[in-house]
Amino acid sequence: MNEKVIILDFGSQYTQLIARKVRECGVYAEIYPYNLNIEEIQRHHPKGIILSGGPASVFDTNAPHPDKKIFSMDIPILGICYGLQLITYHLGGKVGKANKREYGRAVFKIASADPIFEDIPAESIVWMSHGDKIDGIPPNFIILGKTENSISAIRSQNKKIYGLQFHPEVHHTIYGKKILENFLRKVCECKEQWNAASFIETQIKQIREKVGSDEVILALSGGVDSTVAAVLLERAIGNQLHCIHIDTGLMRMNESKNIVELFKKHFKIPITLVEAETLFLERFKGITDPEQKRKIIGNTFIELFEKEAQKFSSAKWLAQGTLYPDVIESTSVRGPSATIKSHHNVGGLPERMNLKVLEPFRELFKDEVRQVGKELGVPDWFIQRHPFPGPGLAIRIIGEVTKERLEILRQADEIFIQEIQNANLYNEIWQAFAVLLPVKSVGVMGDERTYENVCALRAVVSQDGMTADWFKFPYEVLEKASTRIINEVKGINRVVYDITSKPPGTIEWE
Repeated sequence: MNEKVIILDFGSQYTQLIARKVRECGVYAEIYPYNLNIEEIQRHHPKGIILSGGPASVFDTNAPHPDKKIFSMDIPILGICYGLQLITYHLGGKVGKANKREYGRAVFKIASADPIFEDIPAESIVWMSHGDKIDGIPPNFIILGKTENSISAIRSQNKKIYGLQFHPEVHHTIYGKKILENFLRKVCECKEQWNAASFIETQIKQIREKVGSDEVILALSGGVDSTVAAVLLERAIGNQLHCIHIDTGLMRMNESKNIVELFKKHFKIPITLVEAETLFLERFKGITDPEQKRKIIGNTFIELFEKEAQKFSSAKWLAQGTLYPDVIESTSVRGPSATIKSHHNVGGLPERMNLKVLEPFRELFKDEVRQVGKELGVPDWFIQRHPFPGPGLAIRIIGEVTKERLEILRQADEIFIQEIQNANLYNEIWQAFAVLLPVKSVGVMGDERTYENVCALRAVVSQDGMTADWFKFPYEVLEKASTRIINEVKGINRVVYDITSKPPGTIEWE
């Protein structure tokens, strides 16, 4: 990866989307804090810098500002929304409060031809989200375009510095990706070098250099990330890799069995299976608090994994399927956006066992891991699987986790997924699952009164799990799933559908 674009994060909800769109254009992008100093920026040798949007006003007392020296560098800069206002503010223009906040779709009109708008119509729909506006452009700048309420695109006449008031990274801006591509190709002069094949080639080389003759242990959950990581590592270091899969008893229907078969028969990669359902169920007795459940799962998993891993005494590395959103979310210094979660895969295990951490996917988004998996020959049916939480079904059983409740939920979940697949909707959904509630309701089955569990169904659409909207099923799909669950799963007599988006809700219930 010789070419890179740096994105400075000023707290926009769309910052990750900018990185994704840039990468879709075949150029590698990384997100850094807004206050990254000039020396650090120069060390990365970026081909371009993008200033993200953000919720602040440049006039706020604690408003985030970049190192001013970036505007003196001979590197192309694109400011988006708040980024445009920063360019204007720091280079001598005037930023003022908008008469009315501009939010949503607007008609953008090109006022002056420029390479950044090549092959873009004179008028197009863009997406706005701002409270401040540009009252006067900086000296030696020209106006490239406007909307009804604001100056919406500017450019320096003697430097490659651009500003857009709208968000080209969101799909509502019809030609947004083309505008970004023009900036990357025609202004930054980037080549199309970033793709799954180039990533694999680079990673294999880096893994071999880093690991040498050492052995590597991988906690194989059976999800897409750890599975693709295992296949990539095996390609790089062969039998130096040791995969361990712990069957917690909290997996989906036949999951552990399928994982073992996939690795042994399809990939020809050895895998150690640890069966631990009994131990986990013992430790769940009487526990209903979600945080306690998570701690029990984490501690028990680490205890079992550590015991098994000690059998590979010459191992020096622990491989994890950490993704880029995990890295960004876990690092509160990356811009002023709030830290959403504290990420961990296997807790403090690397420190306890004196292992170094190997994270081949810490640069990737979920869809990019799927592309890498396809390139490595992982079957499509597996690559397209929905995400599954580390704590498994334990956080989809509200209340105490028992063997009986796990079986009830497993059956309901399996039926729900089957009906989604039967309707050819599986790949349109980011994540779908059933939740078993600690609520019983009265029902009538045959001539008998029943008093059994309520099952909630959940399905969402999302780009990367950061935000999500509930999936609008055709009614007949929900009807079939509900009818089958009630008829076939003993212990459930009522089915409901969750229509909460994220935010305000989370995707999982616990």
